[in-house]
Parts: sequence; structure tokens; C-alpha cells
Amino acid sequence: MARENADTLRNLIRTRLRGHKFVTVSNREPYVSEWRNGQREWKRPASGMVVALDPVMRATRGLWVAYGKGMVAAPGNGKSEFVDVPPGNPSYRLKRIWLPEEEEQNYYSGFSNSALWPLCHIAYRLPIFHEKHWHAYQAVNERFAQAVAEEVGDEPAFVFIQDYHFALLPRLLRKRCPRAVIAHFWHIPWPDPEVFRVCPWKEEILRGLLGSDLLGFHIRFHRNNFLDTVNQQIEARIDRERSAVVYRRHLTKVRAFPISIDFDSVSSNAMSPETEARMNELRQRYRLSDDVILGVGADRLDYTKGLPERLAGIDRFLDRFPEYRGRFVFLQAGVPSRTSVAEYHRLNEEVNAAVRRVNEKYGTPEWQPVIFVREHVPLAELLAWYRLARFVLVSSLHDGMNLVAKEFVASRVDGVGVLLLSEFTGAAREFRNDALLINPYAADGMAEAIHRAVTMDCDEMRRRMGRMREQVRENNVYKWAADILRKLAKFV
Repeated sequence: MARENADTLRNLIRTRLRGHKFVTVSNREPYVSEWRNGQREWKRPASGMVVALDPVMRATRGLWVAYGKGMVAAPGNGKSEFVDVPPGNPSYRLKRIWLPEEEEQNYYSGFSNSALWPLCHIAYRLPIFHEKHWHAYQAVNERFAQAVAEEVGDEPAFVFIQDYHFALLPRLLRKRCPRAVIAHFWHIPWPDPEVFRVCPWKEEILRGLLGSDLLGFHIRFHRNNFLDTVNQQIEARIDRERSAVVYRRHLTKVRAFPISIDFDSVSSNAMSPETEARMNELRQRYRLSDDVILGVGADRLDYTKGLPERLAGIDRFLDRFPEYRGRFVFLQAGVPSRTSVAEYHRLNEEVNAAVRRVNEKYGTPEWQPVIFVREHVPLAELLAWYRLARFVLVSSLHDGMNLVAKEFVASRVDGVGVLLLSEFTGAAREFRNDALLINPYAADGMAEAIHRAVTMDCDEMRRRMGRMREQVRENNVYKWAADILRKLAKFV
């Protein structure tokens, strides 16, 4: 079978999904606007979900419905606005939903990220359950159901819902859009049933998700956890042979679809003259001479990403292998995230303290081992970081997939570089033989893996990177989308 790309996806849409609208729903919008000097400026947020779905939406030329975070005031009708995106080269429409500030805080910072996020990630943070957060979560799901129904009505449509912010939306849409085929993709892990049962509104969440025709997870392990949870918590029939749930006479197929990236686009941009120029700029900006060994990390400032643990591993590496002091630099992008949540504020302080501790312990007036960039770094610049790196370090404590790993692999058009990857990521299932798998809780093991990365010979690097590149090339974002759309087409 030919490798999937934007053209094959468009052909699939024309032949299999003809006559159906295509609507994606997410909390995060694919392009965020800011007003500067009276002008609207757009940027793409730091989001693996956006990285994966933007090329799919360009191919479908559909409608994306999202929370309009960049709005400086409520639009004229107090509800929404339409924007053609991507900026400068529009190929689909974005419907931006305005939310009152208190409602947004309770739904997003509250229930979504203080309850569901820690509940689903094994990162040893207790979930916080407040009724006012739950009520806001219900209200926002209702608001989005109405916004989608305004565009779909009783016409044939495919509605593709993203992530844990909208667990109630599938059942709400089933009532409002009777001819829509509804898919929901859960981008984060699904926990063990014994973990999920602590949620006071577990049954409502499960019933909401089972309004989907198709429910997707990254890996089979999370899919199986979901089926076990349903089996324990509500009266439903589990068909494990077909990987499906029948609830109130409605069939929901539950599948694993490992998400990916646009390999060809990342590779092409990574070898562009613009990237080469940025690489030279970075060498000068950070004084990276040819004999400097560079490690790179790129993450949101989130406790699931294991940044304090990563810095502990770097500390242990410099302690155990002092010959690399003065020759080793770790460049970390830490994008601020969910700053209104107390846990994230504490994390930011913890990471800042860890960076200072490592730099004060080992640094000199001429050299600092850790350079921490506390801002959003666009993908165009991250590609230059990846190209310069001897290794990229992904130390997630728990991650549904992790697309930084795949971006790094796609960027290495030179065929070298080493991926150090947490065994607790979905990506570790795909790269288990060729990445250096690490336990982020074990600083000594991480130090050993860093040492192995900086001493690995070129032949071994090329063998490992070549196999990983082939994996991402063949299993790209278009294959992920095509697999889902082919399953959806069977419901028509």
C-alpha cells in the first residue's frame, strides 16, 4: 500500500466522505491571536494535538471549533467569531467560542486540569474535585454542543472531538445532530479502573464518551483500561472480541490509533536554508563551539513532563562524568502552561530552583551547563535545536504519546542523533528497540543513558535513527487520520 500523504487523504475524503461536513472540536485553537499596536498577530500554540491535526484540517478544508482564548473582548454576538486559517494561506475555517472568564477558569483550570488531568496521569498529584468546576465543565460542553449544532444541524457530518475537555460532548451532540457520525479521540492516558473510580462524576463521563460512534486512544493499554472501567462502573455490554461497547442500544467502537506528525513537512523544513541559518544563529547566541556536546529538551512546563527529574539526571551525569564539564550544554525550552493552577506555579518555582542549583554547582563564568528558555519556541526554530543536538531527552512521567520524540526523529535528515525516551510514553511502544529508554525516576539510570548517548559511535546512531525515521515516515499523521476516517466511513 502506498504511503499516506495529504493528497491520499484528500482523495479519501472525496471518495469516502463525500457529502459530509467535517468538523473538529477542541479546547485549544490551532492559531492564537494577539493584538499588538492595533494589529492582530497569529501564532501556533505549543500543542502536540495542533501539530497533528492542522495538516489534517488543511486536507479536509473543514471547520474547527475551539475556545477563542486570544479574544481581547467578547465578539459582537457574545458567543463566537469565524476566522479563515492558517494566516496568510487559509484552507479551513476556525469558529472561536467565547467563554466568560469565571466559567473558563472553572471548566479549564478547574475540572479539566485540576481533576481529569492528574486523575489520568500517573504523576503522583492528587486530583481536586469541586462541584462548581464540574458545573462549569457541564456548561461549557453544552455551549460547544450548541455551537457545533448551529453548523451541522440535521445534515450529514463527521464530528471529530478532541481530548478530555469534552467528555460529555458526544452524547450531547447525538441528541442535537442525529445524522452526524461522532468520533472522540482521548489524547492523554486512560487510567486503571481503580484510579478512575475516585471521580465523583465517573458515570456521567463514561456515558458522555459512549455517545461516540468511535472512541480512540493512542495505545491498546489505554483502550483496555477504558473497557475495564466501563465494565466495572456502568451497566453496559462489553464486546472484547470486537473492541466495542453497547450502551443503551448504541454501539461505540473503541480503538487504538497511535498519533503522529507530518514527517515529510518536518523533514523538508529541517533541511531548508532557513533552518541552516537558524542553526548558525543559535551557535553564536549560545556560544556553541564545535566541541560542545548539546542535549535538548522541549516541553510545556507541566509536572507530567518530568523536568525536575530530568535536571536531576543531568546533575548526576555531570557528577559521575566530570570530564564533560565545560563541554556539555543542555538547552531546555520550557513553555509556560496553566499558570493559574497552583500546582503549575509551584512546578515553575521548582524547575527554576533546579536550574540554578545545577548551574551554581558546576558552572563557571565562561560556561553554564543548563540554558533554560522560558518562552514559546516556534517549531521552525525548534528544528534548528533538534539538528544541532547530539541527543534529545524526553523524560515524561506519563504521556499518551509525545510528539517531540517524533519531531526530533523526522528532523534528523543527517541520519544521526540519539533519542532518550521515557518508557512511560506511548512513543516508547514504537521506538522501544532504537531509542534509549529511560526511567525518569532513576537519576543514575538517566545519567548512564546520557553518557551512552554522548559516546555512541556514528554507525550505531545511523542504524537506530534510520529505523526510527522509517517508522515515523510510514506511520505519519495522514495514516493516523486516514485510519480514523476509514473507520468513520463504515458508519455511513
